[in-house]
Amino acid sequence: YRTAMKFLKLIANIFDSINEWFGKAVSWLLVFMVLNVFSVVILRYAFGFGAIWMQELYVWTHAIVFLLGSGYTLLHNGHVRIDLIYRTASSRYKAIIDVLGCLIFALPVLYIIFIKSMPMVERSWNVFEKSAEAGGLPGLFLFKSVLLLFCILFGIQFISSLIKSIGNFISLPKIKKL
Repeated sequence: YRTAMKFLKLIANIFDSINEWFGKAVSWLLVFMVLNVFSVVILRYAFGFGAIWMQELYVWTHAIVFLLGSGYTLLHNGHVRIDLIYRTASSRYKAIIDVLGCLIFALPVLYIIFIKSMPMVERSWNVFEKSAEAGGLPGLFLFKSVLLLFCILFGIQFISSLIKSIGNFISLPKIKKL
């Protein structure tokens, strides 16, 4: 039992470090995105120049930050939670809710998103899809692939959370009946 839990905790730590790395990496895209938006605004309103590719670039960058940063946010418990009951609950109750939430909601939904997105991404790669806008970005097939990476990164972070919740549940002291 202890060996299995050590192995599972090792997997959870690996998943955590992957999302930690991706979170820090995509955070640098925010700097780029702000500079890009600033440039678009200055070019448009000061010089009357607009470029579709620049506008698409900040929209794509914004989406990439949200998609690839979601696992990092989950790792640091930064997602919005309606915790009217959860915040005051016992550790055992929280562990049960987290396990059920991962198994019933999070992982199945991510699986469905992945499976349903795969044909769209494959079609996009088959034709090296580009933006439908004249003057838009050429790599739409790469951008669409980020959705699959989102499912993987978010999924492994939910698995890490599941492992930790099971570990917390098992190692918590049992409540004595009166």
